[in-house]
Amino acid sequence: MADNDSVLAAARAWQGARLALATVVSTWGSAPRPAGSHMLVHEDGRFEGSVSGGCVEADILQAAAEVIAGTPAMVKHYGVADPAAWEVGLPCGGKISVLVQPASEMGFPPALFDAIDAARGRGEPFDVGTDLATGRSAPGPGGFRNRYDPPRRLLIVGAVQIAQSLAGLAREIGIRTHVIDPRGRFLTPERFPGVMLDDRWPDEAVTALRPDPATAVVTLSHDPKIDDAALVAALGFPTGYVAALGSRSSHAARRERLAAAGIAPADLDRIQGPAGLAIGAIGPAEIALSIAAAMVKTFHDHP
Repeated sequence: MADNDSVLAAARAWQGARLALATVVSTWGSAPRPAGSHMLVHEDGRFEGSVSGGCVEADILQAAAEVIAGTPAMVKHYGVADPAAWEVGLPCGGKISVLVQPASEMGFPPALFDAIDAARGRGEPFDVGTDLATGRSAPGPGGFRNRYDPPRRLLIVGAVQIAQSLAGLAREIGIRTHVIDPRGRFLTPERFPGVMLDDRWPDEAVTALRPDPATAVVTLSHDPKIDDAALVAALGFPTGYVAALGSRSSHAARRERLAAAGIAPADLDRIQGPAGLAIGAIGPAEIALSIAAAMVKTFHDHP
């Protein structure tokens, strides 16, 4: 999955300007960015996104300027086949091909950005197909297919200390985060700056937010009245990652409670408990790191 959220945001902000869109269309070896990764270039030279993490961006900016000026779409190839490649190439040893096309009706129509945003807003993926010979894109899987998945979200239940660290980590890796807790003294902007706060009862909040495969629900309160209700709600949706904090013995007791509430064994198995990867975490920040890592791993394992 290519992370193009910042590029889509820039496309909204730069509407009406002449733009060029660079897209990684093939990779080989240790390529720094996956196929589908974008870099959007404004006519004034500003850009957003990345196709190589910095190795070839200067050359892409030159190609983008040419495309904005009227040159047809082009596919650029980068590797380390000769010494000159070290000047504009991939020292990591991989190879990539990058399409540079106008963000116009002659390439990637601006209306496609709106269609992608609308689909992602509904929690749905959106496919764009591109004919690499002509550099023209249209909805659908034809040609080079780029899939725009819904934005990743994290619903944290329980505004505890671990939640503070986890919310910060999620923000840094571009995951939209909601912290849910009906206890107002815990749920404050001072404790959770820049995070969406929800003081509804967890089952109501989770149900209203309708978690999808790009959403994680993690319960941290240690209070069965709060956590169990959230888990039941999360298991009623195709939630991508469901996890609950607690020891193995507390998780076994949790499974018994949820089974008594009518949750099927297959759904109980969807809950990762104890939450997080086994990294020997000590303290709230390390526990949050282990949960964030498990969440990202699950997202990648089940795109």
